[in-house]
Amino acid sequence: MQKKFMNNTILAAYATFALLGAGAAQAVDWSDTALSYRYGTHFAEPFNPADIKKNILNLSHVNGYAYGKNFISADLLLSDKTDPESVGSDDGARELYVLYRHTLDLGKVTGKDFKMGAMRGLGLTAGFDFNVKHDAGYNSRKRMFVAGPTLNLDVPGFLDISLLALWESNAPYNGFSKTSTPRYDYDVHPMLNLVWGIPFNAGVPLSFEGYANFIGSKGKDEFGGGTKPETNIDMQVMYDMSAAVGAAKNTFKVGIEYQFWKNKFGNSDRGNPGATARTPMVRAEYHF
Repeated sequence: MQKKFMNNTILAAYATFALLGAGAAQAVDWSDTALSYRYGTHFAEPFNPADIKKNILNLSHVNGYAYGKNFISADLLLSDKTDPESVGSDDGARELYVLYRHTLDLGKVTGKDFKMGAMRGLGLTAGFDFNVKHDAGYNSRKRMFVAGPTLNLDVPGFLDISLLALWESNAPYNGFSKTSTPRYDYDVHPMLNLVWGIPFNAGVPLSFEGYANFIGSKGKDEFGGGTKPETNIDMQVMYDMSAAVGAAKNTFKVGIEYQFWKNKFGNSDRGNPGATARTPMVRAEYHF
């Protein structure tokens, strides 16, 4: 099982770096690549009443070019044994989650100025998510495509608001019953997505960063049960400690992070406390 997971991880890593290389091959105006680590002890998973400890490693890259921007993120999530890798295992679950978004700037493409009031610009966003997780109960194989309009608001740093349609499917495997479920397509459903990074100074250089996803119900799940709307808010306050170690601005950041995720994956949290997570974390980043 671990070998299979590592093979999937290596393949996804190659795909990630291929996308990074494709971005670099464009006439890139600016870019930022980051390695980060975060840790928390109160993660939650549906139908698991235990608090879960997770170490999360991330590689992300964002760049801007003449007609828009690209963003890719790959998380490697390592659980402790309260979220076991398989039935009866003392090893924790392992998950790889990859996300890609491309936003086409309509102002740059058309030559028109969409700036109006608080709106800095207007774009069209499309992309995908996929994951591979090895755990006892579900073994997610999520595949999702997204598309919709994006508003860029005129704030210090950035604040982007997107209204996206989601085409999501999964093909889980239950380790308890040893049952595979054929790939199942949920109903197309909406997501209101906010992404922000706003610098401020409180005597030291700080930034308020994060995202918020408000996701509509995706209809019946693959087992015939109803799904619930989700709220997933992940935010952090980061301190730029670069000057303290003699590095360029925004090279090294440390901070605290908090995630609130209600009705995780569309599972109702009524009688199912693991379906809502309230997770404080510590976070460190290296940008290059």
